[in-house]
Amino acid sequence: MDIIPDIEPFRQRYNELESQLSNPEIFKDAQLSSSLSREHNRLKNILETAEKLNAVNIEIDQSKELLNDDEFADTARDDIVHLNKKATLFTESLLLAMLPEDPDVGRNTILEIRAGAGGNEASLFALDLYRMYCKYCENKSWNVECLSQSSSDSGGFKEVIFMIKGEDAWSKLKLESGVHRVQRVPVTEASGRIHTSTATVAVLPEAKEVEIDIDPSDLEISVCRASGPGGQGVNTTDSAVQLLHKPSGINVYCADERSQLKNKNKAMTVLRSRLLKVKQNEEREKYAKERKDQVGTGDRSERIRTYNFPQSRITDHRIHYTSHALNESLMGDLDHIFENLNSYYQKLSLDNLLKSNEG
Repeated sequence: MDIIPDIEPFRQRYNELESQLSNPEIFKDAQLSSSLSREHNRLKNILETAEKLNAVNIEIDQSKELLNDDEFADTARDDIVHLNKKATLFTESLLLAMLPEDPDVGRNTILEIRAGAGGNEASLFALDLYRMYCKYCENKSWNVECLSQSSSDSGGFKEVIFMIKGEDAWSKLKLESGVHRVQRVPVTEASGRIHTSTATVAVLPEAKEVEIDIDPSDLEISVCRASGPGGQGVNTTDSAVQLLHKPSGINVYCADERSQLKNKNKAMTVLRSRLLKVKQNEEREKYAKERKDQVGTGDRSERIRTYNFPQSRITDHRIHYTSHALNESLMGDLDHIFENLNSYYQKLSLDNLLKSNEG
């Protein structure tokens, strides 16, 4: 079909990877071997789907040859209808598989959750979101490492930053960036009135040192004693670290560890990832200046989701998706949301690919 891009470049790259992955030396570099294996599997899926589509198209042509035969014409027409449906499904699957892969797939993922409007209730909601994502990671057998946290007097979080290590963590979580809104009766509300509070979530791919070169002279490093609410977790040494990246104005504070060196390393991890995000956004804007929002990136700053406790409802406003499985979602059952989000943005990308091919 004309709308299918040339399959040969995919076949050539697949053959190259077959040769590379047959070399045992490749597997001495775990990151490289993982990346090549993932690309190999993706290309294998593309080629297999292309073969299935080609086989169906051959059957369609064979059935068309029987249309002029009075004995088989009716059967051929029925077969063509059935085969055309199969061809449509294979075509869509193939086009989706051929979409350029997100370059950040496979990276470790950093989530930053901050309390927004709503005072103590907002900080408690930030804690709820943190627990929700941690439970989801637990369900997926991903590793979670806290990089920094700042607690509120109510026991919630003013801010919490954590890293998630999992093969497809970025693919699942990249669309979580934005404002999350909660509607519920706070435990401190005597009259039973429903309050609305917010928390913001930022999702960043972990940056490698080779990708983001930070000049030490651009850093202003401050150390101090970490402290916690009610005198808890107070360090007796100057272990807390604050980094100011002067060119960008980005501030990172880390006091989660009792070791100053460990806090500095964690702060540098967060700083590199934030700088990588800035760099990616700048590059993206070069190609999408005319677009006011970045479709499909999850970077839009408006409200993206509402958690309504009285109605046990969770609504993602970007795709107009609503479920009444709020409690299950807060316990980490989030795939029903992620699958709908992924399907929506894949279809959007597919439509753009088809329009570009038509042009």
